[in-house]
Amino acid sequence: MTWTATALGSGRFSAVERCSGVREWADHFNELRSRGGGYLEVRLSGSAFPLMTLGFQGDQAVIHLFEDADKSTLLVGDGIAAAADAVVHVPIMDDRAAFSGDFVMTADRAWATLRAFIQAGAPGVLGARCEL
Repeated sequence: MTWTATALGSGRFSAVERCSGVREWADHFNELRSRGGGYLEVRLSGSAFPLMTLGFQGDQAVIHLFEDADKSTLLVGDGIAAAADAVVHVPIMDDRAAFSGDFVMTADRAWATLRAFIQAGAPGVLGARCEL
């Protein structure tokens, strides 16, 4: 797998791609989580797409799926992390972006979704999505 993420040292997004196994990626996510938030991008090695991104702050997370260069979707939230009419701000690269609560899920669910994507090697198992 190939991934990029918020750097632990600077707290800023690092676009330098890393190729690693799930363990190193999971350790990085867990460290970001212990610091309260961050941003990750992940894709299967050897292909530019599909690409998934995860921005999270505390226990609120948002996932984007880029199936190709022209198609992006937001995963529908779980209704637990935020009310549908709420506005939630999460990191996207080095900025904070606002999202409707409709697209917010718990950080645990988001992490499980990214892991399922990596294990399945395809985005079909991810659940409901809304095209942007």
